[in-house]
Amino acid sequence: MAHPKRVYLAGPEAFFPAGEHQAIVAEKKRLLREAGFEGVDPLDTALEFPVDLPRPERGHRIYQANRELMDSCHAIIANLTPFRGISADPGTVFEIGYMIGQGKTAFGFTLDSRPYRKRAGETDLDELGHAIEHFEMSDNLMIEGGIRESGGQIFVAKGLGEHRFFSAELFRLCVRALANA
Repeated sequence: MAHPKRVYLAGPEAFFPAGEHQAIVAEKKRLLREAGFEGVDPLDTALEFPVDLPRPERGHRIYQANRELMDSCHAIIANLTPFRGISADPGTVFEIGYMIGQGKTAFGFTLDSRPYRKRAGETDLDELGHAIEHFEMSDNLMIEGGIRESGGQIFVAKGLGEHRFFSAELFRLCVRALANA
């Protein structure tokens, strides 16, 4: 029997309180399982650190473990809902780029229906005089362009989800699109 294709679950959920993180990830994995896939969360590692291990070394070990998880996956579904700013979580954006760089398909979703420019203040220049892109995309053009070129798609909420950062319906659209890719 063939193993199901593994899908890396990128997004800011790793920073949520444990109960929230576990509930959202469990729902994502359930929806993937129903479609014949296996969901892989960045926290699906058994890392243990010696008490005296410096924080930068801990960070490097987490990076390596997550990279190994991504290497074991066939695709990525990323939560692109703005996190701690007007754009997607930077770690999530790295993970998308890493997966796309390996020729893997990327899908994403966001619960913020405003285009990037609107979130940036609907102006040509920011307070420092730096240009703000205006392409009517849900996030920076490199994120959306990379996902599209990988054969994937970004799904944008039309309304609120059951959680500020998660909608089972949007995630389900990503899973369906992946199944049809």
